[in-house]
Amino acid sequence: MFGMGPTELVLLLLLVLIVFGAGKLPQVGRSLGGAISEFKDSVKGKDEDEDEKPASSSTSSDASPKDDAE
Repeated sequence: MFGMGPTELVLLLLLVLIVFGAGKLPQVGRSLGGAISEFKDSVKGKDEDEDEKPASSSTSSDASPKDDAE
């Protein structure tokens, strides 16, 4: 993995622990994971706008039978 051995990984983790502190590590990990998942979604072509379009069209089709019943 990038030519890094176990010693380098331990030193890197200690450096991160010193810089961010133990209390901030879960928050840093959460934000990093969210950023990675957003990047993967954008690479795959998934878009939030595409997900919302079918939902809005189904609500408009639900509204038209109600208008006919009146």
